[in-house]
Amino acid sequence: MELHFTDKQRAFRDEVRQWLASNVPREPLASYDTKEGFEQHRAWEKKLYEARLSMVMWPEDLGGRGCDLIDWLIFEEEYYGAGAPMRVNQNGQLLLGSTLIDFGTEEQKQQFLPRMASSDDMWAQAWSEPNAGSDMAAITSKAVLDGDEYVINGQKTWSTRAIFADWCFGLFRSDPDSVRHHGLSYLMVKLDTPGVTIRPIKALNGKEAFAEIFFDNVRVPAQNRIGEEGKGWQVAMATAGFERGLLLRSPARFQQTARELIKLFHENQTHAAQNPALAVDVANAWSDAQAYALSAYYTVGRLSKGEKIGAESSVNKIFWSELDLKMHELAMEILGARGELTNEASTRWLEGFLFAQAGPIYAGTNEIQRNIIAERMLDLPKS
Repeated sequence: MELHFTDKQRAFRDEVRQWLASNVPREPLASYDTKEGFEQHRAWEKKLYEARLSMVMWPEDLGGRGCDLIDWLIFEEEYYGAGAPMRVNQNGQLLLGSTLIDFGTEEQKQQFLPRMASSDDMWAQAWSEPNAGSDMAAITSKAVLDGDEYVINGQKTWSTRAIFADWCFGLFRSDPDSVRHHGLSYLMVKLDTPGVTIRPIKALNGKEAFAEIFFDNVRVPAQNRIGEEGKGWQVAMATAGFERGLLLRSPARFQQTARELIKLFHENQTHAAQNPALAVDVANAWSDAQAYALSAYYTVGRLSKGEKIGAESSVNKIFWSELDLKMHELAMEILGARGELTNEASTRWLEGFLFAQAGPIYAGTNEIQRNIIAERMLDLPKS
């Protein structure tokens, strides 16, 4: 597969590259799983917005640039290649934002998307519950319609950076007699609403990366519902498709990790040479990252022709999550015992290794994704 870019696309790439070269912070920002780092990343997101580079594929009147998905892939390649900060508002911008563009009312788009693009509003997901993790259809948190408001009671857990966010979005059971995928509504909730309690959950690295959210008679305007009453499952599956497919984890992220892995291998040749298979594994990781990028361009080409990404987003999710885990396992093997030290330059590999453990779990466990592939793509019978 050979890629050919138009003059306009090449000019866009040059513009992005030059802006990033002049504006990417010289020193790394603090972790966005801390309050200080979260606000540093919010400020960086605002800077991107001011340059019209926050959400390049959104319409201009909604805070974007009006680009297509090819331009977005180009932007991502330059962004990760420049070593720019990780995007802290991606749950809002890439998942909820895309959902609002497809399912939101015009009023919702005008109200939420520009503030999302500028990161004036930061968002967290409210999907999982203590007894509804991978099986999201088992949700029990209730949202009872009372006039023009929903009254929410229940608990959500594993909400990424909810302790620092301004809003959350998630599914709630609005028909108390419903079961499984039926009777669920997709709601947006402001996290400073009376009755909302947020408790942090520490990640493996000790940082407050996650939180559980408790709702005690929380009143939310009915106009904050996305899609029809009781039809939230269909909307949520679109959000999950964005999460598992291209948007949440762009190919550029893994291409950059593969490049850094090759550099690490060469910097540690003496140790790496003790295991000749490492060179082959590193080369295969680079090839897989390249293959995923080419597959993404192919998928975007299909989308531009009006096709849809369905269950195949589950294939993407398995591929990128297991690739990310494999690359970080290789890095730890190259580093040896030094990789476990937290006062070394290699600490970022350790942080990445710990985070990569979650890849096969979040956005729907890979076991669930394999079931989806078997049933919806391969048409295999259920056991």
